[in-house]
Amino acid sequence: MEISDSQGANEHAEVEVLFARRLIEWQRRCGRHGLPWQGGRDPYRIWLSEIMLQQTQVTTVLGYYGRFLQAFPDVQALARAHEDEVMALWSGLGYYSRARNLHRCAQDIVAHHGGCFPRSAAELQQLPGIGPSTAAAIAAFAFGERVSILDANVQRVLCRVLGMADDLSQVAALRRLVGRAAALLPAAPVCPADMQAYTQGLMDLGAMICTPRNPVCTQCPMESCCVAHALHCETAYPVRSRRLRRTAETWWLLVAESAAGIWLEKRPSTGIWAGLYCLPVFAAEQDAREYARAQWGVAAEGALEAFPSFRHVLTHKDLYLQPLCLQVDASAASGPSDAERQAGWRSDWQSLGLPAPVRKWLQEREHPVLWTESRKD
Repeated sequence: MEISDSQGANEHAEVEVLFARRLIEWQRRCGRHGLPWQGGRDPYRIWLSEIMLQQTQVTTVLGYYGRFLQAFPDVQALARAHEDEVMALWSGLGYYSRARNLHRCAQDIVAHHGGCFPRSAAELQQLPGIGPSTAAAIAAFAFGERVSILDANVQRVLCRVLGMADDLSQVAALRRLVGRAAALLPAAPVCPADMQAYTQGLMDLGAMICTPRNPVCTQCPMESCCVAHALHCETAYPVRSRRLRRTAETWWLLVAESAAGIWLEKRPSTGIWAGLYCLPVFAAEQDAREYARAQWGVAAEGALEAFPSFRHVLTHKDLYLQPLCLQVDASAASGPSDAERQAGWRSDWQSLGLPAPVRKWLQEREHPVLWTESRKD
């Protein structure tokens, strides 16, 4: 329950005075330091890390960030790359539209900004794949701009500290929170080092202390001025009445193999696994069988073998994947590729950008003993 404006005026004023100072001091003392993208002001590295960290854990990103920088050390190198190279390095991180927008953004920066990142959050938001919070993070970390990030973690922190019970599913409520976030910023003028510590502090507080289910309030620098803590209802914030409903689908995967490799198609540019190479996907078993018959003729008749299905969990959808395997002989495999589905035989599948569950399944099939042993750990 949110306190009224009259009751909370003094508390809100106190928070606005204390918040930035406490957060900066706490971050320098207790926050995260030493991550590979910290400690510098290179906008390219900051941008890359911010895009990778969207809806992805730091521990996961650590395995990709260094490899990506080795392949594309600057924005010019990324802009020159082929999209397939970018998608291959991104494979396994998920949310693949991030990789396509990353590539487009690099090309835009080189083509229209002389290879230099715009210096303000307002300008950065005009680039592909950069939303308001990401733009604020880049501007604050790289250029010291006095602007607040407001991703989901920060929304949770601020709603709890301020006792803001507005429904964030509503645009008006989100706008109000934007205004409150701006009021909490360090007083102007602010030095770049303080702005970096403040921004990182917001991230660290949401990730380490003010977590969704079990906040560690005794270690929080805002414990004494947090409205939600005072009311003993931390997990009631933030309020969101509109939730996405989980759905489920079954996809049939056609696993066709020949001496020439595995038959892979390029996924459409929108939707799940957009732009990745993948085993052909069908909504029904019969569709997969008819495709195999049309592509490879009588060689496919009665030769398809169903393997056990497995589940892949997306943010708001469960995919039940059912592999249907086929060995195609040399004469049938020598036929033309499928231009409509951008499909053909690929012997280099391990170097391509494949969806993580498809790659894992193919590796399991290729090395079943090694995979079984690794699953025991």
